[in-house]
Amino acid sequence: MMTFVYMLECNDGTFYTGYTTDLKARIEKHNLGCGAKYTRGRTPVKLVYFEVYETKSEALKREIKIKKMTRLKKEKLVLNFDKSKFSTYMEGDV
Repeated sequence: MMTFVYMLECNDGTFYTGYTTDLKARIEKHNLGCGAKYTRGRTPVKLVYFEVYETKSEALKREIKIKKMTRLKKEKLVLNFDKSKFSTYMEGDV
């Protein structure tokens, strides 16, 4: 099963990083206030970056690495992200 590591930009401009097996449903949960505690008061959130992994273990390791990055490094990930991947894994606007 594919596992995604994703980064959201919150309404206050901060980034949130997490992992999931259903990217679209997870973003919807965050925006409904049913996601992570961190994002609940920072909606709406916008998906700005993600990576796909074969295993949950790989995804968790990458999530930890991203969370330890400086804001500048996270911004570079987002800036260099191939936006065409959104249409591959997401339906509609998120």
